[in-house]
Amino acid sequence: MTTTQIQDEPTTAPKPTIRRTRPTKVRESLVDRLFLIGVYALLITFLLVVLLPLLYIVASSFSSPGAVSAGRVFLWPVEFTLRGYEVALSSPKIMRGFTNSLFYTVVGTLISVTLTVMLAYPLSRADFVGSKVLTGAVVFTMLFAGGMIPTYLVVQAMGMLDTRWALLIPNAVAVWPAILAITYFRTAIPDEVREAGEIDGASDIRILWKIVLPLATPMLAVIALMYAIVQWNSYFDALIYLRDESLYPLQLVLRNILILNTDGGGDATSSLERQQLANLLKYSLIVISTVPVMLIYPFVARYFTKGLLLGAVKG
Repeated sequence: MTTTQIQDEPTTAPKPTIRRTRPTKVRESLVDRLFLIGVYALLITFLLVVLLPLLYIVASSFSSPGAVSAGRVFLWPVEFTLRGYEVALSSPKIMRGFTNSLFYTVVGTLISVTLTVMLAYPLSRADFVGSKVLTGAVVFTMLFAGGMIPTYLVVQAMGMLDTRWALLIPNAVAVWPAILAITYFRTAIPDEVREAGEIDGASDIRILWKIVLPLATPMLAVIALMYAIVQWNSYFDALIYLRDESLYPLQLVLRNILILNTDGGGDATSSLERQQLANLLKYSLIVISTVPVMLIYPFVARYFTKGLLLGAVKG
């Protein structure tokens, strides 16, 4: 065999043997296991506390008035019927209240989010003179409020009694969403981003609209959901400031139907039927008033978690 033949032959080196080792499983101590079992038990308890009443309300809303009044409904409809929803949705007061609540929720949320951003963004800027003093004044209002009567007198002096503005302006800005927005602007929006916009010649409003707000979408979703839930469920302000029934929100209409329904006229049979129907309507109206919020929440749930965590941990 010549030297050329030896050089032409390929040399195959032995492949190294790779041993796959299984990751060692960390053994949990007895205390850790007991703690984990306690956590799961607590979470399951909280789930049942929330889920069982909800299932009971839904099942009762689809049951017959007699079954609801007799207490034969637990977690499944008895004598399935849609009578409660038919009566509720055929009532002009309920539909008008639903439309009013939808208007108050949408318009009120837009106003509240806009005013909260206008308040929080300047206070989050380190170069804003007096930001610490003004932030302290905002927090102070969370601890000490003016009271119901002074607030009513202010609303009356501004001419907002018995108008839609009485439900939109007085409580337009809440302290906790404002603090959340201030913290988010300070920690989650880098100063370099704003400085880059200033170098390019952008004004403060343009920086806020084009740079800051697109980066603050999770926070905006969180505070919008907070304001929307409060606005949808509120009825006390309407009870104080409104006299025109055509302006009543859904929650106040439901209160008048369920709590103030004390008509005792008619014979015993008709009175019993009205009472049974009122018991059925109670659950049907609860479902009707809850569905819009439950439909909105899944779309903002991912922003909700992200918006609460971002800015909470710095590093």
